[in-house]
Amino acid sequence: MSRFAGKVAIVTGASSGIGRATAVLMAKDGAKLTITGRNQQELEETAKQTGLPAENLNLVAGDITKHDVQQVLIDTTVSKFGKLDILVNNAGAGFTDKGKAGFENSIECYHKNIELNLTSVLEVIQKAKPHLIKSRGDIVNLSSIASSTHANVSNPYYSVAKAGLDQLSRNLALELIQHDVRVNTVNPGMIKTNFLERAYHMETDKANKAYDAMCVNPIVVPRKVAGTPEDIAKVIVFLADREASGIIIGQNLIADGGSALVMGITAAMSAK
Repeated sequence: MSRFAGKVAIVTGASSGIGRATAVLMAKDGAKLTITGRNQQELEETAKQTGLPAENLNLVAGDITKHDVQQVLIDTTVSKFGKLDILVNNAGAGFTDKGKAGFENSIECYHKNIELNLTSVLEVIQKAKPHLIKSRGDIVNLSSIASSTHANVSNPYYSVAKAGLDQLSRNLALELIQHDVRVNTVNPGMIKTNFLERAYHMETDKANKAYDAMCVNPIVVPRKVAGTPEDIAKVIVFLADREASGIIIGQNLIADGGSALVMGITAAMSAK
């Protein structure tokens, strides 16, 4: 039997990258899915890649920071499938003002980072909480090694938001385990997605060259290989699988090819 047979999962930020890879993997493992993202066309492509029939799939296109989108996400999931077992809070991004560095970025940019990477996660969890308590479910939040104790000059507001998410996750884990609901966090390192294009306003070719240059440097990624969305999806699915990881509660699972051991990545990305 597939490990998620009979389970219902929500994956946010599922229109590309890690979210898409997670949705595809969970579908292969038997889950019924609600997927959400801002881009309707890309979300439909994710739906196609899952291979799920319409009766096992629910699409919600919209901005996850908006309260009405969050409510529709939860309500349509429970209405269609009757329950919610797994919540994967993957939606996130790093925002900077074009041409600005570090704390030259505006307060508006700071709030944008906090709103998507921290506040919206809490809001979705609050709305999903009664359903997850009822099912004794599992929550996996997507953070980053940027949340660590090392400084991040290149994108300080993003690292602040992700550090907040780590602490939020620990606090929620301790509260919700009283209801047999688990909360854990995955902290990826250098993963080849569209993060650099969006966070630093890079052209795709320049972003790919930056990934390649950093990943061959052992003080940035000791493994000397960038991770893929599929690599992180496997870690997410492991934490969502109670049979495999039921003893793990309130932890940050770092998946970074060894970067956190040296954290030269922050120096490389902050270099002028």
